[in-house]
Amino acid sequence: MKAVIVNCFDTYGDRVELLRKTLVEKGFSVEVFTSDYKHIEKIYINELREGYRYFHAQPYTKNLSMERLKSHQMLSREVFSYLDKNGNDIDLLWVLLPPNTFAKDAAEIKRKHKNIKLIFDLIDLWPETMPIPVVKNLWPITVWGKIRDDNLNTADYIVTECDLYQKVLNLKQYGVPFATLYLAKEKSTQEIRSPQDDGRLSLCYLGSINNIIDIDAICSIIRQAEKKYPVDLHIIGDGEKREELISRTKLSSARVFYHGKIYDEKGKQDIFNQCHYGLNIMKKSVCVGLTMKSLDYLSGGLPIINNIKGDTWDSVEKYSIGINYPEEIILKDNEKIRRRVSIYFDTFLSRFAFEKSVSQIIEGLGNLHI
Repeated sequence: MKAVIVNCFDTYGDRVELLRKTLVEKGFSVEVFTSDYKHIEKIYINELREGYRYFHAQPYTKNLSMERLKSHQMLSREVFSYLDKNGNDIDLLWVLLPPNTFAKDAAEIKRKHKNIKLIFDLIDLWPETMPIPVVKNLWPITVWGKIRDDNLNTADYIVTECDLYQKVLNLKQYGVPFATLYLAKEKSTQEIRSPQDDGRLSLCYLGSINNIIDIDAICSIIRQAEKKYPVDLHIIGDGEKREELISRTKLSSARVFYHGKIYDEKGKQDIFNQCHYGLNIMKKSVCVGLTMKSLDYLSGGLPIINNIKGDTWDSVEKYSIGINYPEEIILKDNEKIRRRVSIYFDTFLSRFAFEKSVSQIIEGLGNLHI
């Protein structure tokens, strides 16, 4: 049995690689079709992975731009034109969305090659997750979203990154089976420790420092915490809002430690071990159920301060793995909370949990047998 995974963004490389390995272990011959352009860094990929076929993407410099939409459209055309010529050899087509044009072109492949089982994997929602609410209801943005919605019913199965997306899109209306496949990663192999008890509250912000993080809320959290504790903020990452985050945080009496980008697991874990909580804070307009930064925090045993509604909010309440802002921030029992975080990660976000979910999805396709 042959499976092809189609993905546009290197930011979801961990999910794709874990999916590829899982399908291989299930007996599939797997190839990943992907872009040669790195979305975050805006440079081309120079390290090629075995089992991956790279398609050239036109460069773009701004995330919200017509040049980006054109780049995705051209990439989609190239990828699915190739698949059209080889569709009779493919048993399973697993397509990560967005870009929304992937939905339209994959649906056309499905209509032409009825032997293919098609899975749409919704890793993000465009335009619902756009940080500028007023734009979402304007033409051509509404047409952009419709490209995805008009083609979801062609899938044999729909996978979502979180439960929230199922509610936002009302997936029941499409008459297609669906399930959540959470982001997942290997658990940190580094030693997980609680920070030294010196009376200070240490917070960590990890990830892109862009226009969807809520700097106002982060500053409010620090001001609230400073009524009880001296505060440290460790920042791992970079982005166009870096200087604003640092300068505004320094207006309080918090100490700021800027570490830049760190990809090394040991380097990140060393900082996590100095912190009591990881900040999982985004603007209210952002539609997301589970962030990649929270996956990193939780894999490293770090409890979170969270304002993301949906899956993460519910998990914090149900499993006590952190604090839903604006609840009171306390230092008590951090080691106990860390143990709960580890159990939660193993149960829902580990490689084992991911593989179990993929097995159930493949079984849900019915007559697709290895």
